[in-house]
Amino acid sequence: MSALDAIRQAGLYGRTVARVAQRGFRERGGDPALATERVVFVVGSPRSGTTFLAGAVGSQPGFVDLGEVRPVKANIARWASLPEADAAAELRSTLERIRLLSFVRDLRPVEQTPELSFVVRAAARAYPQATVLHIIRDGRDVVCSLLEQGWLREREGHDDVGHPYGAHSRSWVERERREEFTRAREATRAAWAWRRYVTAARAVPAHTFEIRYEEIAADPPAAAERIARRLETDPAPLAGALGAVHSRSVGRWRHDLAPEQVEDVEREAGPLLRELGYD
Repeated sequence: MSALDAIRQAGLYGRTVARVAQRGFRERGGDPALATERVVFVVGSPRSGTTFLAGAVGSQPGFVDLGEVRPVKANIARWASLPEADAAAELRSTLERIRLLSFVRDLRPVEQTPELSFVVRAAARAYPQATVLHIIRDGRDVVCSLLEQGWLREREGHDDVGHPYGAHSRSWVERERREEFTRAREATRAAWAWRRYVTAARAVPAHTFEIRYEEIAADPPAAAERIARRLETDPAPLAGALGAVHSRSVGRWRHDLAPEQVEDVEREAGPLLRELGYD
């Protein structure tokens, strides 16, 4: 690692620790040994509700929402190219360092970086007792939200770890289709992202618990019961947190997407939409 890379990594750690420590100071008294192994990873496509779900779970007694851990996000593309055991070791080392420096080792951590979808096998290997919560949302509604954000079109700026926005190919684009991705219309690129994230996140079903955004929106208490049962925690406070869901965003694609954009989404992600029951 170059001196410049080391400085950049230190900055990513510092910003993450400063944010997480503020959340962790609100509560103490957990079981560090138990909390260390029972990590909760919230994965899924960006704009599917990962931040909302992780925040709801992380607000429960005994939990802490780590947010998107920047040193994790910055390294995922490289970890995806490593042997699984090596990626798992680096992921665990990174999270444990964040927890130690943030004074939250006695709380059960919730990590919510969507890109973890692409190393979910390594995450499960790093923490065999972890729960992977995969939140799935109608890909057409996700496309609406991604178009609003503008992350996949040519524009100035970059994300919180320095990755630039734009139409360029990402690490998750199939190698043989990279030129096609850069030439595609924005709605196609957004549907492409949804398809790749969702498919990758479903790679380890034995460790993964799938929850639909629409399910939460329709009945927050029922969704809380299902999630709490998997996490072995009290559903009552979780139901209260999930009650803040934006249910009016369900089905927004029907009026927000132009017909040609719906066709772009169908062409790129139609089979997966139908497989998941989004007719």
